[in-house]
Amino acid sequence: AELNDIYPQLTGTATVFPGEDGAASILEDAWDAGLTGVKLHAHVQFFEMDSDAMREIYALCSDRNEPMVMHVGREPKNPLYEYKVDPYSICRVDLVEEVLRTYPELKICVPHLGADECRPYQRLLERYDNLWLDVAMMLTDFFPPMDAPPLAEMRLDRIMFGTDFPNIPYAWDREIKGLCALGLDNDAMEMILSKNASTFYSMEFS
Repeated sequence: AELNDIYPQLTGTATVFPGEDGAASILEDAWDAGLTGVKLHAHVQFFEMDSDAMREIYALCSDRNEPMVMHVGREPKNPLYEYKVDPYSICRVDLVEEVLRTYPELKICVPHLGADECRPYQRLLERYDNLWLDVAMMLTDFFPPMDAPPLAEMRLDRIMFGTDFPNIPYAWDREIKGLCALGLDNDAMEMILSKNASTFYSMEFS
């Protein structure tokens, strides 16, 4: 929140551990302090999408019109990360669809194009206006092939640029070069690089 005050070009998000005491108050205090939305990571925070703790957060974000970035793609499942849960048991595209259906006013972004479930997420984009995906690490040829559809075939008004910077194992501009190499037109690039994020975070765009 302090960085938000210093740098007007920054949009900072809150986070919370689903189920911790006072989770709702923590988020409301963060938003009142100038943060926007919430970022959650199922692999790290060990939450299940259909839990009571998560339903509390969905409802609160929906009521306050605060967006949610939620890493619920199944990958990475690399044992080197020593996750305390099996990502494949708590992260599934059908669980995300249930949240989208139950909370139609809640804006959700799933990072990494949903990783190894890219095509099912592509189909969700066509059915739900409250879903966004970001391209973090997916345009770099870093991951093994995941049968991802060409970006041009996806709903481009719901795709946001993402990087995972600075926690990336390659040059900072590799993602940008990968996006530029796709040959998308200027309107598509503008949506991916700025307008879609402005819509997701309810920011003014000029």
